[in-house]
Amino acid sequence: MKLRLDLLEHLTTEDVIEEAQTTVHRFKPEPLFSKTGTGSLSSASTEERASEVQRSTALARKLVQRAKQAGAKTTSKKRP
Repeated sequence: MKLRLDLLEHLTTEDVIEEAQTTVHRFKPEPLFSKTGTGSLSSASTEERASEVQRSTALARKLVQRAKQAGAKTTSKKRP
């Protein structure tokens, strides 16, 4: 998927929180007596990856719609 930096200004805190909440179950803390203080991220299943693609596409559409409502010009490079 192409990264659309022109849409970042239309991203809200709620959008970020919603996406974070969908992946929080994958974060695993290290044991209580760990010295590093870090955790790990478990692998995503095929279904989770497919869901991520769908959410990403939906978010991009939502941001394009917000940009249009705000009157912003969204540009994407088109190849001749």
